[in-house]
Amino acid sequence: MRRLGTGIGWRPEIADAVERMPGIDWVEVVAENVCPGHLPESLLRLRERGVTVVPHGVSLGLGGADRPDEGRLTALAERAEALGSPLVTEHIAFVRAGGALTASPRLEAGHLLPVPRTRDALDVLCENVRIAQDALPVPLALENIAALFSWPGEELTEGQFLSELVERTGVRLLIDVANLHTNHVNRGEDPAEALAALPLEAIAYVHVAGGFERDGVWHDSHAHPVPRPVLDILTGLAARVAPPGVLLERDENFPEPAELERELEAIREAVTLGRATEGAVAGTARTPAPGGTPTGGVGVLARPVAGVRERVGVAQAAVLSSLVAGTPVPEGFDRVRMGVQARALAAKRAGVVAKVAPELPVILGAGYREAFLEYARQRPMRGGYRLDALDFAGHLLKLGRPGNAGARRELRDWWLHRAGPAPRKRGLMERVLRRGL
Repeated sequence: MRRLGTGIGWRPEIADAVERMPGIDWVEVVAENVCPGHLPESLLRLRERGVTVVPHGVSLGLGGADRPDEGRLTALAERAEALGSPLVTEHIAFVRAGGALTASPRLEAGHLLPVPRTRDALDVLCENVRIAQDALPVPLALENIAALFSWPGEELTEGQFLSELVERTGVRLLIDVANLHTNHVNRGEDPAEALAALPLEAIAYVHVAGGFERDGVWHDSHAHPVPRPVLDILTGLAARVAPPGVLLERDENFPEPAELERELEAIREAVTLGRATEGAVAGTARTPAPGGTPTGGVGVLARPVAGVRERVGVAQAAVLSSLVAGTPVPEGFDRVRMGVQARALAAKRAGVVAKVAPELPVILGAGYREAFLEYARQRPMRGGYRLDALDFAGHLLKLGRPGNAGARRELRDWWLHRAGPAPRKRGLMERVLRRGL
């Protein structure tokens, strides 16, 4: 396994600081946020210095019922080649559901949602992983995700699910210790038990991130300092295996560079502490998945997936529809937790739309968030966030909003500029943004 060292998630907001940080061996970039033909100068400079860059995808949805989209796979492969990356990473999650497979409306989550730890879901995931591996020029590693809710009737623990996934596909793992903490708080799962069941030889690298707790629910925000329990889980992992790489994730509310450097140092110290106590857990046996053996090999026989995709698809479509379209919560799910997840999806959607279309919060002012959340309760996302921004603006204009005539005119001009067949009024966005400064 290639040694990566200590890294940080590269984001445009902290690009200059990352370039100046001492001890940064590698960075990770959200794959969908870079264009192979127009890579940011900061990433190019880092590469010239020998800093490894790993693309981290968020939109494949390999845990979804559909086969992976060829266009998305091609785009991920292009980014890996453009960045000279030794591997690419994605998530064990579904991000969309419905469509032709289930003869239901196509829905987008706009975020990562947990797959059920069932045999059906594992069969679909394994086949999707093999398709992705065949399409990618470098090895693939998959990340365990944080979850706000649990699926009823699960057949495997997280450790067992991941272990069998590796045995059947040979895929590598990106272990997010912050997500293990999230699932401990939200789902009562023991991080130590999950680590004990993992095929440690398959770990490609580790994520570390912060979050916050509200009303007994842990939110994996990537916008807060890394808490001590997450560092303790990292120490526990390092006591079992020397992680090839450890990376700090931060997506919002970026602190001063000195604070990020202190967090990186705390991460290094947690790993060092774990390595010093390696012998205490070195003999811990890994719990085999039912029906499998912890050999770390490839080629465990899979069941035929005929009909399985449809069953998984129907279940995922029902869950996603309840979260984003207001349909009833499927039987067996915790309604309170599903409500928390629905609100979290809407809030994330509002935040991302504000980033991809920063003119909208300027035009709408303090009423932007309330107006968007009201819209989101009525309109599921039907495409990417840029299309969502257009749909939101069009929705408001149809309602004759905002009430201020000047703001409504600016919103209409913005919508025409973005939605028309050709760009209009090139200086519009600049004028709107200047007004908000």
